[in-house]
Amino acid sequence: MIYTPSQEILDKYADLLVKYALNNGKGIRKNEVVFLQVPESAKPLLISLQKSVLKSGAHAIIQYLPDGVMKDFFDLASPEQISFFPAKFLKGKVNEAHHMITILAETDLHELEGIDPQKLMDKNRSMKPYFDWRQNKESKNKFSWTLASYATPAMAKEAGLSLKQCWQQIIRACYLNEIDPIQKWQQISKDINKIIKKLDTLKIKKLHLVSTETDIFVGLDQNRKWRGGSGNNIPSFEIFISPDWRQTEGKIYFNQPLYYQGNIIKDIRLTFSKGKIIESSARVGEKILKEMINVENADKIGEFSLTDKRFSKINRFMAETLFDENFGGEFGNTHLAIGTSFHECFPGNIAKVTKEDWDKMGYNNSSIHTDIISTLNRKVTAILEDDSEVLIYHNGKFTL
Repeated sequence: MIYTPSQEILDKYADLLVKYALNNGKGIRKNEVVFLQVPESAKPLLISLQKSVLKSGAHAIIQYLPDGVMKDFFDLASPEQISFFPAKFLKGKVNEAHHMITILAETDLHELEGIDPQKLMDKNRSMKPYFDWRQNKESKNKFSWTLASYATPAMAKEAGLSLKQCWQQIIRACYLNEIDPIQKWQQISKDINKIIKKLDTLKIKKLHLVSTETDIFVGLDQNRKWRGGSGNNIPSFEIFISPDWRQTEGKIYFNQPLYYQGNIIKDIRLTFSKGKIIESSARVGEKILKEMINVENADKIGEFSLTDKRFSKINRFMAETLFDENFGGEFGNTHLAIGTSFHECFPGNIAKVTKEDWDKMGYNNSSIHTDIISTLNRKVTAILEDDSEVLIYHNGKFTL
């Protein structure tokens, strides 16, 4: 018999996503429209999500996603079929939705191994207008989203866990074993925002990260603010910023594997010069890594993130970026995202910023946004506008 969490846990999980994670930690409002994008293997959670939305007085539109269909698509689809973009449908979806919940529940983490990476990148490129429409609506505070995970046998096996152990990690990480998970997350958000306020007052010019096979500078400027604890992604303990991509210099090694579109990439090493990746390698999956970097502007940084181990209960590799980028363990984690930036890191009125303004400020724009993770111990030093230096992170914790 396949292990399934209790109904109480599933209902708490659904309420956490619907009543906290959406609308920047405030939850949904009556008569709003919520898209529920849920795979077939996560049906028990879908049932709880729909109940939570309906009890909130809102409207649920369900996109029930069948398992195991993507390999046939990429095997059989012509270039025209791969790049097909259903503009009217997707534009209508963005216009209709106030919120979107996406559940990750992989049934085969290696489904697309052997598929030409060019096909995968072409599909990504074709979807960029859809993500631009979403980002534009989000910048006007008219749209919010969250991601969450539903453990499957395939995910558990990849992580070297039993399905029950995998679920125990999710339950602990999301604080579903608390009497009131929403109240717990509200407190975590307050604690994260205390650190964010300290970071924002430092007037940081650059960050210098040093670790195993890593010595890299990441540039910031006054047109940035740190973010975290907003409800996008459950769990999410990270504190992140979108840097000025043009100022990235140095090398970085990632000790955690990256699962990307049905492929695995291991031991990634990147070297940056004048903001661009000039060297890249991976012990496993190097071909798809290079194909991904070859996508327009995916050779530039879009995000820099740190997770404080005092917040995160995640202490096992989960074979799912959503959890692995929030790893606590002994040294917390850092991750960089190559590709597009987060406009929410701009401290002013996002709706008034033009594309030319984003370019001038060094906010990257790409159809790719891929988080790559290291859990090795690291020191992060902030170089301030007056050229003084402050150690802000070491041994898995912010030191402010």
